[in-house]
Amino acid sequence: MGRSVFKQRNRWIITTVMAIASLAFLSLLFMPFLTAFQTSNQPAAADASPGAALATQQQELEVQAKGYELVLQREPENQTALRGLLETRIRQDNVKGAIEPLEKLAKLNPDQADYTVLLAQAKQRVGDAEGAAQSYRDVLKTQPGNVNALQGFVDLMLEQKRPEAAIGLLQDTLRGAEAANEATPGSIDVTSVQLLLGRVYAEQGRSDEAIAIYDQAIETDNQDFRPVLGKAIVLRTAGRATEAEPLFTTAAALAPAQYKDQINQLAAGETPSPADAANPNSLPSPAASASPIPAPSSTSPAPSISPQAENSPSSSSRVTGAAPAAP
Repeated sequence: MGRSVFKQRNRWIITTVMAIASLAFLSLLFMPFLTAFQTSNQPAAADASPGAALATQQQELEVQAKGYELVLQREPENQTALRGLLETRIRQDNVKGAIEPLEKLAKLNPDQADYTVLLAQAKQRVGDAEGAAQSYRDVLKTQPGNVNALQGFVDLMLEQKRPEAAIGLLQDTLRGAEAANEATPGSIDVTSVQLLLGRVYAEQGRSDEAIAIYDQAIETDNQDFRPVLGKAIVLRTAGRATEAEPLFTTAAALAPAQYKDQINQLAAGETPSPADAANPNSLPSPAASASPIPAPSSTSPAPSISPQAENSPSSSSRVTGAAPAAP
């Protein structure tokens, strides 16, 4: 009965807060490509109907996509065109169409694992679970501490109802962290992996194990507010509000100023606003990577977005952003 209450009454805490707090929603990997979408979503004219504006927008996006495709017919490895086509396909909500340019970008940039992570996420969204899993494995073979790949693979396993496999992956990563960091310092962010493991335990209603892993993270760095906040959330959802209250206070005191309001909202039992929950910068990222997909150089000419002007340089594609997250 207690476990059922934990998983139902407090579902918003686990699925919304803990996912943000641990690392980030994998879907937010697509956020860098959507920065231009907010402007393009505005009606083309003040008196245009929403339907007409949407149709106009989609037509414009298709023209852009065809422009990039024309460039790629001549220059199949033009990365600015590939990034532009990728961004356009995502703005069209055409995840399947985004897979081909992602595959090429991943192949052309084997040292930039986030292309492969984003490819895995795209495959997952179109139902290719095995393809997604293989892409995550490809990243983790060479970068076992890649937090985006770990998060994505864990979420895929949970989606497949394989929580023990997800837990095993994270435990193995932690066991190998010391040796990996001796060989390549900083290659595995132990705290980030612990936070993700704590989130999985919490989602499975295993509050004692979640608290234990947060305690380990706190012992490693008692100035990091994220595991303190994670422990506070789990304690409260387990019905131990009295123990949780001082931890919320400590987390707010340790956190940078821009995150204190959100922590205080959680302490008061409030759900963070949808805008905060969807904001990839709403909580600090534990990862060192600043951007899931690197932006093209500002000095590199971007291909034309229209066939008529395909030989004219234009501004670089706005493929920028920051990885979300934290607890």
